[in-house]
Amino acid sequence: MNTLSNLQPRKILIRSTNWIGDAVMTTPAVHTIRKNFPEAEITMLAVPWVADIFRMSPDVDNLFIYDKKHLYQGKVKGPLRLAKDLKPFGFDVAILLQNAFEAALIAKMAGIPVRAGYKRDGRGIILTHGVTIAKETRKKHQVHYYQDMLAALGLEKGPDHLRLPLVKNLEFWAEGFVDCLKYQSPVSHEDIGRMAECTGLPEIQPMHRDRINIPVIGFNPGAAFGPAKQWPVDKFAKLADLICEHYGESGCVIMVFGTDADSDAAKKIRTSSARTSYHVLDMTGKTDLKQAMGLIKCCDAFVTNDSGLMHVAAGLDTPSIAIFGSTDHIATGPFSDTSIVLRREIECSPCLQSHCPKGHLRCLESISPQDVYEDLARMLSKNLIANSSAP
Repeated sequence: MNTLSNLQPRKILIRSTNWIGDAVMTTPAVHTIRKNFPEAEITMLAVPWVADIFRMSPDVDNLFIYDKKHLYQGKVKGPLRLAKDLKPFGFDVAILLQNAFEAALIAKMAGIPVRAGYKRDGRGIILTHGVTIAKETRKKHQVHYYQDMLAALGLEKGPDHLRLPLVKNLEFWAEGFVDCLKYQSPVSHEDIGRMAECTGLPEIQPMHRDRINIPVIGFNPGAAFGPAKQWPVDKFAKLADLICEHYGESGCVIMVFGTDADSDAAKKIRTSSARTSYHVLDMTGKTDLKQAMGLIKCCDAFVTNDSGLMHVAAGLDTPSIAIFGSTDHIATGPFSDTSIVLRREIECSPCLQSHCPKGHLRCLESISPQDVYEDLARMLSKNLIANSSAP
């Protein structure tokens, strides 16, 4: 197999993965591509819901959105039209981080002469530079899955750490919004709806430096894969009670993140007690991914299921407690020194199933709110002390 290292491409197309968590775990590989081809123009082909992972990346020059719902509808017509639209760009190389056959076929139909990626999903014959997965790679974290592919293609690997840089105006907006919550300046859901421009909320008051350091905690009760990845919502609600019992008098903020599908869970957490509801803000379905990234960056701690936002928090170095049930914490755990994994080793885990085959979900049910709270309290204590001593 010829390597990519002896090429000098002018234009590179990278095909992103389709899940938020997977996309975050590809960011070291994307940086490796940039490091090896610093002069090339790099375009990321991504579905709409993961595009924000790369929108602020210095490793990507352009985004091309593969919108299957509107512009590229149909299992046959959609890919054909996409290939036709890509062809005029004159890409020299396509590096396929997504494993699908379709990704390779679109690159070929778009006339891209060099097509590189793993030989999976029966697409080896379409690739000009195909890579077979090494046995050692299968035992590693998924970050190495993408990096090892590029190494096999002859590229010099860059650092393995996740890369999720935020632009300054997004950081300023998120910090102002969170300060507004901490010090009870006027905030409403109408204010939240004005966030699209990320230029700030009305009536945000400056942070009072003489006030006590109020903990900001993110909750992420959802997980798209299925219930075998979801710590029960009533346990999240009880955890909120425990947090507010300890921090309620001096103040605390709990932001519940997720999509519209998680709104019922957020409501249950918010209304679990009159005391808790004062401190909990339902953000489900009220932010886009970029805005959620800014807010998660502001959290002192993040309690999450194994999900896309878990990887976002890891990429932002937000201290996190990741609760694992059916999935493999070695392959897809948070790739961060500031995160811990909370799980129970039982005879059937990890089963890698979306629904518990035995119907008991003991891997999740055996993790109590008190268990999570104890780890969270230690994490908050360490982080709040560090923040209060910073200049």
